[in-house]
Amino acid sequence: MEQHLDYLIEHFGYFGIIIVLVGGIVGVPIPDEVLLTYVGYNVFQGKLSYIISLISAFIGATGGISLSYFVGYKFGLPLLKKFGPKFHITEEKIDKTSALFYKIGPALLLIGYFIPGVRHLTAYIAAIDKYPFKKFVGYAYTGALLWSFTFITLGKILGEEWHKIGFYLSKYHVYPILVIVLSMIIIVYLFLKKKSNKLME
Repeated sequence: MEQHLDYLIEHFGYFGIIIVLVGGIVGVPIPDEVLLTYVGYNVFQGKLSYIISLISAFIGATGGISLSYFVGYKFGLPLLKKFGPKFHITEEKIDKTSALFYKIGPALLLIGYFIPGVRHLTAYIAAIDKYPFKKFVGYAYTGALLWSFTFITLGKILGEEWHKIGFYLSKYHVYPILVIVLSMIIIVYLFLKKKSNKLME
């Protein structure tokens, strides 16, 4: 895996990150979190720029989820059920994601990136339900930014230990990552609230 990621970054750089993430979000079975963490590791090594890596990942993620939305909006559920199995998107996964979307609403677009098997489907389900694109963008693009920032930053912080992310994801699934993300959201919210209160004084 590491050799493939090395080849991707060495030969295609930031453009490679964008293209792979577009494919990964649309549904191609790619270990996106591993890729992002490895990008963070390359930032740690000084091979890539942190800011440009974040921008590239954000463009790739938003490009992929926007493409998924338009495909779902134009072709609907029949296309997803017909071709989905080729990308490991089964009817069971579709039904589970649909039920989750109905239960928690567009918030799933925000956190869905962090749930393997769900991030590939949230845009399709939103589009099939005719969820307005402008509202879709607000949730989906914010989620893309949080997701990219989380894993690239973790890779940068972990450095030589970047591969541990893959281990934790396979052993404990996604829960530790969700805890980290929620903690980050709370910290940012409290910081902005404190700053706002100071400006009003």
